[in-house]
Amino acid sequence: MGYPERKKQILRILDKKESMEVQEIADALGISAVTIRRDLQQLAEEELLIRTHGGAMKAPVRHPFTAYADKENVASAKKKYIGKLAAAMVKPGDTIFMDCGSTVFTMCAHLKDITPLRIITNSLPVAAAFMDLPGIQVNLAGGEMDGARKAIHGSKAVEHIKSYHADKAFIGTDGLSAKSGLTAFSETEAGISSAMAAGADKVFVLCDSTKIGRDSYLKFAKLSAVHVVVTDKEVNVREKEALSEKGVKVIS
Repeated sequence: MGYPERKKQILRILDKKESMEVQEIADALGISAVTIRRDLQQLAEEELLIRTHGGAMKAPVRHPFTAYADKENVASAKKKYIGKLAAAMVKPGDTIFMDCGSTVFTMCAHLKDITPLRIITNSLPVAAAFMDLPGIQVNLAGGEMDGARKAIHGSKAVEHIKSYHADKAFIGTDGLSAKSGLTAFSETEAGISSAMAAGADKVFVLCDSTKIGRDSYLKFAKLSAVHVVVTDKEVNVREKEALSEKGVKVIS
């Protein structure tokens, strides 16, 4: 049985059971657990399921790990609010990292008058937003282009980011909690965000309140790497206090 057929079978099983362990799926299809693990990772990359510790679960109707164009329309008012708050943290003369998250992109509208400014990014929309502004210098990471997310990814892009230092990093996340730190659905974007966090003096995480207190599949940065979380007004008070107790400032 080739991957296309296994793919159909796995998705059919998850559609009925919502979530399963690797060995359960392997037994159901009569295929090795090693093959199933590889298939689940591929399906997660294709945004067709959510990889969990030890297995997988059915993707919700609107999976958080969606194409960039879809992301722009999700909770757009909240994202614009968060982007405006985050942009207020940027000062003339700063060098900043900006990842390819759609919430991070909303900062652009508020950065155009902050000059001089140097931006290091893997986001094509971010680069395009400042293309004709002489007071803002854009350094675009080199690597493989991801058309769906309108970004540059891959090991070369990560190496590019690691070769620079910034005053501030503005990154997104799929999950953020006092217990697990920053988590993501895939290594694709996590590698870039992790490199940016490691190379900045101060790290700002931009995420809407639904992601706070939620843990995703892949841990990519400890909470100690985060200085400020920028979110919306609906953030849970207890989650906010838990982050504050860990030394993370929460702006909402």
